[in-house]
Amino acid sequence: MTITVAGNKKEYEEGLTLPQLIEKEDVENPLYVTVTINDEFVERDNFDTTVLKDGDVIEFLYFMGGGAR
Repeated sequence: MTITVAGNKKEYEEGLTLPQLIEKEDVENPLYVTVTINDEFVERDNFDTTVLKDGDVIEFLYFMGGGAR
């Protein structure tokens, strides 16, 4: 299947789960990443049961905190 990850089209096997993709993509700080699939946020509780489909568009988002001066 072909999915788009962070703007890049990639080929992966059918039945790939979100945690498997996070591992294959070597995501930094996987415990703190937010994921969207087709512009919809995925709840962390649903990561393990989320199976990716052909044509999905996945983005990994990292929220950064700022400090005060």
